[in-house]
Amino acid sequence: MMQAIEVSGVGLTLGDHRFGFDLVVPAGAFVAVTGPSGAGKSTLFNILAGFEAPDEGRVLIGGQDMASVPPGKRPVSLVFQDNNLFAHLDIFTNVALGVSPSLRLDTVGRAAVSSALSRVGLSGFEKRMPGTLSGGERQRAAFARALVRKRPIMLLDEPFAALDPELRHQMGDLLGALHRDEGFTVLMITHDRDEARRLADRFILVEAGHVAAQGAIADLPVPQGG
Repeated sequence: MMQAIEVSGVGLTLGDHRFGFDLVVPAGAFVAVTGPSGAGKSTLFNILAGFEAPDEGRVLIGGQDMASVPPGKRPVSLVFQDNNLFAHLDIFTNVALGVSPSLRLDTVGRAAVSSALSRVGLSGFEKRMPGTLSGGERQRAAFARALVRKRPIMLLDEPFAALDPELRHQMGDLLGALHRDEGFTVLMITHDRDEARRLADRFILVEAGHVAAQGAIADLPVPQGG
């Protein structure tokens, strides 16, 4: 089976905290990354995205060593809880940044933005400003921007944490549908293990700065006391 991500012997020291990661993610998997707050989940994402350089070990994405690949050139898209939308730009322009940071879009690029907005249910929202959108609509716009980047791996850092339960469920269903349609590999940080079991087919459990367990979602451990 082709591996989307292979992390081998990666170590990183940040202040008084020591992190060590070893993991494998099959291509096309939907992986729930879970574990206690402060365990190192976001640090793992920062290493994968290139925002932190490990002191040792190797990070392979699509079989390519990422040691000399800067963040902007890595085959990953990130979606954060706060959406990272620019408040002074309309939704079309926010999404278009995923196609071209310089916003030099040809006809194909503009069509890709419109298509992505349609895919996430935001047709007709092109001229709306982020401040006029609901939390769910802003999250949809963030998904659209990730889609137009056409990167094979999507990293989501608690993307639904600020949403109410019903909207969180809807956004999870949308993400699951996009994953099935596009076939990209998803890693999503979540503290909600019910959500993890509903959406993901694999899990990575991070505890005390290292990967404590990984495997099929059916084998996700039940937290002590819950």
